[in-house]
This record gives sequence, structure tokens and C-alpha cells, in this order.
Amino acid sequence: MGCRYAGIDWATQTHDVLVADETGEELLSATYAHDEKGLTSLCRTLVRMDVELVAIERSDGLLVERLLDAGLQVLALHPNKVAAARDRFRVSGGKSDRFDAFVLCELARTDHHRFRVLEPDSDQTKAIRAMTRAREDLVAARTGVMNQLRSELDRFWPGPLQLFSHMDAEILLAFLERYPSHEDTRGLGVARMQAFLVRERYSGGQRPTALMAKLRSAPRVRIGELELAARRQLVLSYVSMIRTLNAQIKQLESEIRSQLRAHPDGRVFLSLFKSPNSVITAAELLAEIGDCRERYPTRDALACDAGQAAVAMESGKWRGAGFRRACNKRLRVAFCRLADSSRHWHPWAQDLYAQARQRGHDHPRAIRTVGRAWCRVLWQCWRNHTPYDPTKHRALQRHITVTIPGPSGSRVDVAATRLLAGPGLWRPDLTTAATRS
Repeated sequence: MGCRYAGIDWATQTHDVLVADETGEELLSATYAHDEKGLTSLCRTLVRMDVELVAIERSDGLLVERLLDAGLQVLALHPNKVAAARDRFRVSGGKSDRFDAFVLCELARTDHHRFRVLEPDSDQTKAIRAMTRAREDLVAARTGVMNQLRSELDRFWPGPLQLFSHMDAEILLAFLERYPSHEDTRGLGVARMQAFLVRERYSGGQRPTALMAKLRSAPRVRIGELELAARRQLVLSYVSMIRTLNAQIKQLESEIRSQLRAHPDGRVFLSLFKSPNSVITAAELLAEIGDCRERYPTRDALACDAGQAAVAMESGKWRGAGFRRACNKRLRVAFCRLADSSRHWHPWAQDLYAQARQRGHDHPRAIRTVGRAWCRVLWQCWRNHTPYDPTKHRALQRHITVTIPGPSGSRVDVAATRLLAGPGLWRPDLTTAATRS
């Protein structure tokens, strides 16, 4: 019996499955429900038929986990690859779930050597990935509620928007909770504002007189009592929602911090940041890259998946490069954050950014230039399970080598041989090699 391959067109309710042998002859075409009975029957059928590879258009989820648990090898194909392959097998341009299962099965049968088998990450990595993505969703939800609150205040009382810088700041939420409408500020003066700031431990540096001047200069709309009461209640509702989301995000960040530091690769990703408190971006990098070293066999593979490498375009004598859209969007954002933060304190990253701007690149492209350089560094550290060490970073060592006047008119080349002294403490430890001029 030869090799057998399967293609699964997954959906929320049912999954269309097609199994073929190595010659392409169809052995099974069926539909399974997305419930316990259906998934159990699907996995048992594929195992009983000795299916070698299963192709599917996703890399995670309940169905993929069940296939891996059953001992099946999974090819997680990008939807763009499947869409581009459909025209190989059709003329009319039609599309159906059963046809997509056939296309996936054919790709597994004829082109499996072009794709990598899905290698699942460890349970620790999956937990961090779930928490970082959940935090991203909560932050997006908080942003939506803050925009609704801002829009509501713009309609009838824009005064508080001029007092403090951030909509989710605790001091602004406390102020709106105490004064949800302009009618509630009738007795508010400089003395009461001072008492409020003291009670809330405000450290923003603005004086009560300045805050009151901003509040009194804001326009006030004339509305009826019923509408005022309704809008007042809306403000209180939005404030309560933002407080709840703030608490949940803070709790999730604390859990991410502890999980990251307990992860075997946690110190590798934390070593890239100046501050030991920079755990969120480090956790996002770890979660999206994972701990399966076969996933990125080369540093360029990581740069491409992270969206830091441009797409080469060539036709005849014309050559160009374009923005890479097909990539892991979360991983791209994480690398861009690393690049943007490091250009402020890391001399090597700062120089790369400055050179990119001098070549005429705009800020986003210059950030991606720095991000691709960090991809090379991180890939090497990740592959070797080794934290980032500035003393072994040859590009950094060449950059920070300087020449100073030596004794009797000589010149001394000073190389920083130890730039990192403890987490977050950057201090040059200089050794000299005298050269006569």
C-alpha cells in the first residue's frame, strides 16, 4: 500500500475531507461535523486509512490540535498558496468546499516537499501565546471604549478632555467618576481640586489653578435634564468598563511576566531589552516565534515571516523591492517595537536607523531596516539557546570602538568589551590597545 494524503477544508460547523493515494485516485470524500463525535470519527478514519500527510489552511485551533494528538502529520498551508493553486485544477472559476479539499489534498500529494510539516510548540509557549493575544484583544477593546467615552464627552462636556493626557489614566477616571457632568462641578473650586489631587496622589505636575482654568474655559452645551441624566449615566458606564479592562489587562500582564521568566527561552528574549520591565514585547516575540527551531531554518526565513524583509521584484532590466504584506502581522509589530525602542539607547541600532534615514527612507522603512538586523541577531541567539551578549556582537563592538589621545602624543583605540553589566544596566568596560601614530 502506497502513501496516502488528505485535504481538509475546515469550517465552523462542518469539515470537508478528501483522501487520495499516491497516484491521485480518490479513496474518500466525506463531511464531518464540528463536534466531539465528528472530530473523533474524522481522526479515527484518517489513522485507519494510514494517511501520511494532512493539508489544512490553518496552523492552530481545535481541529489542528486533534489531528496532532492523533499522531498525524499536518501541513499548515497559507490561504494565499491554496488560492493560487486553484486555477491549476479548474477552468470555469467555480469554488466549493469539496473542491478546496481536493486542492489541499493535491498540494499534499504533489508539493509536500515544498512545505514544512507543522511542529507544535511546547505547552508553555502556547500558554504565553494565548495570554499575549488575549491581552492584545483586551487593549483593542479598551481603545474602543475610550473612543466612545471621548465622543460622549465631546457631545456635551469636553472640559475633562483638556485636563489630563491619557483617557485611561487613573486620575481622569477618578475625576469623571466624581464629576460625570458639568452640573456636578457647581461647587468645584481650586481648594476642592487641590484636595482631589492630593487624595488621588496626582503627580502630573499641573497646578489646581491651571486645571480649573482649563475646565472653566471649555464650552458647555445646553441640554434638558433627562438628556443630561442619560449622558451622565453613559459616562459612568464607560468609566466602569475602562476600569474593569484596566484591571484585567494588569492582571494578565502580571501572569505573562511570570510565565515568560519561567520559560526556558524567556531569558533569550528578555536579553534584547534595556529595561527588565519590557516583558510584553519580549513575550510577544517568544509567542509568535515559538520554540520549534525547525520552523525557521535560516535567519532570512524569520525576517520574511516577521515582515522585516522586502519583497524582491524583477522584470528584465527593472529591479525593485516592495512592502511584504504576507507575513505574521503580530510578529512584525513586535519586531518594529523592538527596533523603535532600541534605536533610542542601543548605539548600533541608532546608527542603522540614522543611515537608513540618510538614504532617504521614511520612518517605517528605517524601522524595518533595524528590525531585519535584529532578526539576524535574535535568530542566532534563539537557535543556540543563548541570551544576547553585547561583547559577542561584532557589529556593535566595531561601532563603539573609538580613538582617544594617548600618552606622549600616541593614539589609543578603546574598545568596549563589556557593555552589559546586569539586566538593564549599560556600562562600558574599556580595554585599550595602544597604537603609535
